[in-house]
Parts: sequence; C-alpha cells; structure tokens
Amino acid sequence: MLNYLCKRVLNSIIVLWIVMTVTFFLMHAIPGGPFTQEKSLPPAVQANIEARYKLNDPLLTQYGDYVSNVIKGDLGPSFKYVGRSVNDIIRESFPVSFELGMESILIALMLGIPAGVMAAYRRNNWQDKTVNLLTTLGIAVPGFVLAALMVDFFAMKLGWFPAALWEGWQSRILPALALAAMPMAFVTRLTRSSMLDVLGQDYIKTAKAKGLSTAYILFRHALPNALIPVVTYVGPMVASILTGSFVIETIFAIPGLGSYFVTSIYNRDYTVILGVTIFYSAIIIFMNILVDIIYPILDPRIKLGQREE
Repeated sequence: MLNYLCKRVLNSIIVLWIVMTVTFFLMHAIPGGPFTQEKSLPPAVQANIEARYKLNDPLLTQYGDYVSNVIKGDLGPSFKYVGRSVNDIIRESFPVSFELGMESILIALMLGIPAGVMAAYRRNNWQDKTVNLLTTLGIAVPGFVLAALMVDFFAMKLGWFPAALWEGWQSRILPALALAAMPMAFVTRLTRSSMLDVLGQDYIKTAKAKGLSTAYILFRHALPNALIPVVTYVGPMVASILTGSFVIETIFAIPGLGSYFVTSIYNRDYTVILGVTIFYSAIIIFMNILVDIIYPILDPRIKLGQREE
C-alpha cells in the first residue's frame, strides 16, 4: 500500500507540473493580456502595472517565478480582484461549490443507484422503460436548459423556491437538482447495465437456487460487483461537481469557484485561471487515487494498481 501510494503521489506531481506548464504557456500565447482594455491605458501607466506584476519579465522568468511560488503554496495575486490572492478566492468560494456539489452528489447516488437496480431487475417492464426515458432526457437536456426551465416553473410561476442567490436551504434545491440531473442519469445507466451483466453470472443463479431473498441477492451479492464501473465514473464526477459548475452557478448567481473561473477567463486573469486549473486537477487526481483504493474493498480479487495495468 505504501509503495503504491508513493508511486501515485510522484506520478501526480508530474501530472500537475505538466498541466501547470501547458496552461501557463497557452495562456500567454493568446493575444492581449489581463490589462488589455478597449480604451488603451497611457503607456506609462501600462508599464507601471506590468512592472508591478512582473509581466514585463521574460516569459521563462515569469514561469520560473510562478513555479517557485506554487511550490511554496502561493498561487499569486489576482490581477482583477485588487487586494485578493488566488488562495483567498479559492478559500472563500470553494466551500460554497463544495456544499452545492455534495448535495448534488448525494442526489445523484441516492436516486441513481436504486433506479438502476430496479430497472435491471424489472428489465423490459414499464419501470425499466420509464427509467430509460428519464435517463435519456437527463443526458440529452443540457444543464443550463434544465436550470432555466426549473427557475421559470418552480420559482417564477409556482413561487416555491427562490430564483437565485445562496440564502437558506430553499435556495439550494433547484441548483442541486439541476447539477445532479446528468450525473444521476449516467449513474443510473451504468448501474443498470452492470447489474444486468452481474445478474447473469453463475453465482447469482446459485444464490437463487439456495432460496435467498431477492433483496439479499440484489444488494448483498450483485450490487457490490455492479458498482465497480459506477465507482470509476463517480471519481471524476465528484471532482468536477465539487469544483463547481460555472453554468449552474452563473444562472443561480451562486458565489462559487466555478463563477470565478469563468470570470477569470473573460478577464484573462492569468493567476486565477492557473490556480483554479491546478486546484481542479489536484482534486481529480486525488479522486482517481481514492477510486483505486476503493476497488479492492468492493471486490477483493482486485489488487491495488491492477486497474492501471
């Protein structure tokens, strides 16, 4: 276990360095800069601003300084949010995205897995057809369209929930459902297809021959093995949801990390783009490692590192 984790951590550091390097040079390859405006600044003012943030240094010098600061845990100052560092922005906004993400993940898993199990057990019945229809809609309808429809119907017409902002538990329901719709549809489909495969295995037939109850067979024997492909999907899904969806956060005016990320792209706020990208990549890598650790728990026949091989 220790050797495996050390190997994965080393590989993760290399991957983060590659992501950071590629993102850094791609950003600087785009014409313009964080202080480029429609109305040009006086040359002296432009030069002073660039000197303050060391944007007039050679590109390799800027890269070396940034890497050095990242190693120290400093993601740099924001170019657009004066007086705020990228660390401050992540520290303040990520808890909001995390809370919204956890609610969405719970909805996706608590509804998606049982729905997939039921659809597989009731294959080709009306329950299965209904689940297939709903999951198709969940995958086909973009999140921003679903969010807009939910705001129009539940907030504007019925008045059950607030249309925006992040105040009180009522304001969490619509964005959490909108963010959970597509992941829930994928979880349901993966669970259904995997359960169909598992239910055809010989050990399930043996369990039925022993007279075990249907619920015991489904949830004790079949589901743990059927969850393996679901866990594979849940890893990157959790990472993407926890870091926030800029579309959902923008529609509902939620002050999460996703909204800062898209704003930083518009403003060409280099340090925020880099910092959020590194943070996002680190979460994805962490979740992939966690998924590899969970595999042997679900199926003891799987050894650590076997998925990589």
